[in-house]
Amino acid sequence: MTIFRSVLLFRVLLALALIFAVTMALVPHPPHIPGNPIDKVQHMTAFATLALLAALAFPLMPLGRIGERLSFIGALIEVLQAIPALHRDCDIMDWIADTAAIAIVLVIVALVRRRRAAI
Repeated sequence: MTIFRSVLLFRVLLALALIFAVTMALVPHPPHIPGNPIDKVQHMTAFATLALLAALAFPLMPLGRIGERLSFIGALIEVLQAIPALHRDCDIMDWIADTAAIAIVLVIVALVRRRRAAI
């Protein structure tokens, strides 16, 4: 598979994952998740996945820019969850969990990139 096809695949996967994450965050009654994971685990899993997909989808974009944009999406979701008609809870700790997961994944990506460049 060429680099172009790989990047294109990861961009499609990122778009689908982003649509799914935002939809699940904003539907008034999201579906039950097996195992009943706590809310922060769900947030961190979603944003860790988005961060990895974004790093793979945009390999030339600075990781800091990817992080800021994903963190902004997490903050925007929390603001939108404050809309009373959605019957969702706006919680700054959710945004902090999102941002922490993003940062952890992007640090790992940076370390892997650095290691590959050294070889």
